[in-house]
Amino acid sequence: MRVLVVENMAHADLGQVGVALAEAGAAIDLRQPFATDTLPGDASGHDAIVVLGGDQSALDDHSHPYLPDLARLMRAFAEADKAVLGICLGSQLLARGLGAENLLGQTREFGWHGIHLTAEGLEDPVLSAAGAAFTSFQWHSDSFTLPDAAVRLAGNPAVANQAFRIGRAAYGMQFHFEASTRVVEDWNRIFAGQIAGLDPHWPETYPQQAARHGGDADAAGLVLARAWVSTIRTSVPSDDGRREMAEASA
Repeated sequence: MRVLVVENMAHADLGQVGVALAEAGAAIDLRQPFATDTLPGDASGHDAIVVLGGDQSALDDHSHPYLPDLARLMRAFAEADKAVLGICLGSQLLARGLGAENLLGQTREFGWHGIHLTAEGLEDPVLSAAGAAFTSFQWHSDSFTLPDAAVRLAGNPAVANQAFRIGRAAYGMQFHFEASTRVVEDWNRIFAGQIAGLDPHWPETYPQQAARHGGDADAAGLVLARAWVSTIRTSVPSDDGRREMAEASA
């Protein structure tokens, strides 16, 4: 199983998704196009793609000129019936790649918030794994309209489109279900200045918030991660598998 992971900023963290991928024995191909890494030209070399969050918008092509290519690449994976996971900015880029509208600065959420499944979400093999309602970490001010043919899977009072699916296994999730308590604590330290601008009381209220929500959010995030990883269909050999095939044919 070979999975392309795209980070859109420093200190992104696979969190619970990384745990689930490790359990499945996935080979990770990590790219950081915001730095110097290039993106693959198509989906043929990987079984799945994960696109993580970032502090840019999905339309910041002037500062991050790789974004249109990344949106197209996510669409290519979806059209090839390969598993796709877009988280936060990743979900916004998947929506962009599929022709939806990005809504900038209209839907601010920070901290742990509730997520509620739609009727379709209750039937979805990934979202339903966490139950009809669960808590997850949020950090965004942008959102999106639903692409054509998308199935709306979850929402909450602040953001109607918290999760959607296109086809069999292309998922956009606005919320940071990958962000375990460990990840959130790292973000508290690394991004202290940014967080102070969002919620100046966060440092003093965090311990109580973490005690109240962290355990449940961690559990829901891992269940969701494992359920999404189970949608990956393996057809591309890992690097070790490629070496074994080359040696066998030599």
